[in-house]
Amino acid sequence: MFRGNSALLGTAEGNLSSKPEKLWEFKTAEAIKSSPAIVSNQVFIGSGDGAVYAVGLADGKKLWQFKTKGAVDSSPLVLDGKVFIGSTDAYLYALDAASGTQVWKYQTGDKVLGAPNWIKSDKGVRIVVGSYDYKLHCVEATTGEVVWTYESGNYINGAPAVANGKTVFGGCDALLHVISLADGTQEKEVEAGAYIAGSVALRGDRAYFGQFENAFLCVDMKQARKLWEFSDRHFPYYSSPAASGDRVIFGGRDKLLHCLKADDGTPIWSFPTRGKVDSSPAVCGDKVVVGSDDGRLYMVSLADGKQLWSYEIGKPVGSSPAIAYGKIVVGADDGVVYCFGEKRR
Repeated sequence: MFRGNSALLGTAEGNLSSKPEKLWEFKTAEAIKSSPAIVSNQVFIGSGDGAVYAVGLADGKKLWQFKTKGAVDSSPLVLDGKVFIGSTDAYLYALDAASGTQVWKYQTGDKVLGAPNWIKSDKGVRIVVGSYDYKLHCVEATTGEVVWTYESGNYINGAPAVANGKTVFGGCDALLHVISLADGTQEKEVEAGAYIAGSVALRGDRAYFGQFENAFLCVDMKQARKLWEFSDRHFPYYSSPAASGDRVIFGGRDKLLHCLKADDGTPIWSFPTRGKVDSSPAVCGDKVVVGSDDGRLYMVSLADGKQLWSYEIGKPVGSSPAIAYGKIVVGADDGVVYCFGEKRR
């Protein structure tokens, strides 16, 4: 799923070669903003051409595609043999992961750009997703029947994070919302100072996120107060953060990848690219992988931010990389899904 787990921490298990090579590419008809999910040697991803694709992780060969009536910028959640994904046609879809056939679809009031998340309750598995209808929707995973909706004050662009019986999201209403998963009632809200386009990473009682008036924040959700704020130059933060160990890493429209101390927001390093960094970084072991609008995919050291590797795609990379089995998969504005890893000699 988007960011690798329901708390949206942006971390992946395993190891990566510091000199990966391109293993394959898979072409779609339009730009890819969606971020891939990798499950059981399959890659699932949406495209601006309105389709959801499943391709083989080993060779990039198409396994199936499912067409919606709008661009699919949402990222897939793959769970219990189903693929859950939103579309700009205002529907959340559940597809059979093996065949791509539709299991159900659920209509929201506007486009769905963010990734869905999931919760397990005593009543079974439920899916939560935000929409541009200002609402967070909670539906039954098996049927698509609505359980509850929560209305915010503006668009919901990012994915809701889930942990400890709560879902947390930032909206274009400039608020961080903390919602009970049991019934969809608001537990807390925290002023963010500007609208929040990306997703929130949750660790313990802390929520990490960027906003659109050049600030990155850490909020204590129990106390509903801001613990610290990082602000550098006057550029928005759209990228969703990764939280790994004592660090939080995120991209900025200042063309930098930032790494801060998670406890107090002290800068550790920043890595310069030649374009804005809307892609959300993925951390695997001691390495960080992220895309940039300069048309490159980068790998840097988590310890000091030094570049280890880059690959020039040539078109902006707003998709966020997914990492599994020693492979990196990412989409780009050229409509291509790329896979990198060690070649077997």
